[in-house]
Amino acid sequence: MKKVCLLLPNGFEAVEASVFTDVIGWNKEEGDGTTELVTVGTRKELKCTWNFTVIPEMVIDDADVNDFDALALPGGFEHAGFYEDAYREDVLAFIREFEKQGKVIASICVGALPLGKSGILQGRKATTYNLNNQLRQKQLAAMGATVIPDQSIVIDNNIITSYNPSTAFDVAFTLLEKLTSRENTNHVKRLMGFLV
Repeated sequence: MKKVCLLLPNGFEAVEASVFTDVIGWNKEEGDGTTELVTVGTRKELKCTWNFTVIPEMVIDDADVNDFDALALPGGFEHAGFYEDAYREDVLAFIREFEKQGKVIASICVGALPLGKSGILQGRKATTYNLNNQLRQKQLAAMGATVIPDQSIVIDNNIITSYNPSTAFDVAFTLLEKLTSRENTNHVKRLMGFLV
């Protein structure tokens, strides 16, 4: 069984988290059955960007990177406190350990910024939120990433980054493909209505 850690900082954007729960969940039930997802929060109770409450299955203090095969990280909004949690040292150390072990890391939109802050994107190709005068992309470049500004999804070896919420399902399917196979991912896509 391939286990995905869905890391949820306070203030995360719910739609960007939900694509991982859905794609991995669909695969568990209707695909090859080899994946499961565990929600890991920075707090016992989290407020999403648009203000509803989520209770994760475990908190980061109780999570062991060795128990997981991949890390998934949604973005979030500054006004909701996303960066306060996403830039915490325990979160950054957690991300670094996934990279140290060569595990797949998938982020959506500004979920790439904690990756950059952790140092794992130094000299690596990546992207993040591309609108608003490319403010977030400039921040990511200042963290040492080689930003590919006009590519919706950027894959650099084991790291997947993307440039806005519209890419969310594609990132989740890319993660599934890395954990299983293209054939299995296309099967799940068909069942979910993404392929005819």
